Amino acid sequence: MNATATRAPAIRVRGIRKSFGDVDVLRGVDLDVAAGTIHALLGSNGAGKTTLVRILSTLARADAGTASVQGHDVAAAPGRVRESISLTGQFAAVDEVLTGRENLVLVARLRHLPDPDAVADDMLARFSLTEAGGRRAGEYSGGMRRRLDIAMSLVGNPPVIFLDEPTTGLDPQARVEVWRTVKQLADGGTTVLLTTQYLDEAEQLADRIAILHQGTIIRSGSLAELKRLLPSATVEYVEKQPTLEEVFLALVGEADDATSAGKELS
Repeated sequence: MNATATRAPAIRVRGIRKSFGDVDVLRGVDLDVAAGTIHALLGSNGAGKTTLVRILSTLARADAGTASVQGHDVAAAPGRVRESISLTGQFAAVDEVLTGRENLVLVARLRHLPDPDAVADDMLARFSLTEAGGRRAGEYSGGMRRRLDIAMSLVGNPPVIFLDEPTTGLDPQARVEVWRTVKQLADGGTTVLLTTQYLDEAEQLADRIAILHQGTIIRSGSLAELKRLLPSATVEYVEKQPTLEEVFLALVGEADDATSAGKELS
């Protein structure tokens, strides 16, 4: 994983709010994602992770607040934002009737890139799918299908990629394959915003982690910084560092306690 860049954030979010009817999904989210890093947005189901990604990828509009990607305002310049990003959702969006190579050629043609065949061959090699390129995507394993999906998302080399729960439903071996692919993206300079509910995934991949709970980010930092929020325990002179799971559960519990106390006083 790359060191945090010192230049302007690739993604900047300030005061983003979003409601659906009477339900406040996002309640004032602030977030900076440095260029060329992997930033994990960690939260339980319903925390608002996908809603935030949809706003950043111009698929939904915020009720309040501002957000920019690569310096482009998502509300004022959605076209420029779309040129700068790619989005991979929770389920692979490949055409299972086509071969892996044909899927990539199709995307390259839709993006009006010169020499789609060369683009497809390059992406197959980059994601270790050359030998499987002539097989129908429906015959791929879950990990191979997800790698192909990410490869399709990267056709045209967008500088920012959103991965929304990229390992949902995958077996442990397939998850490791996807993790390796995500690390390679950041090593190549791509900015990755990863949403996940899997604590080990954030622990394995992220340069920085933001914990989204009840529509707000309650803590943000590197893994080491978050672990320091809990005291380490010692047993027979052996120091035990808190796991990310322990940090997450403790912070979420504190936020719930604070919310309950506020309701009792009101």
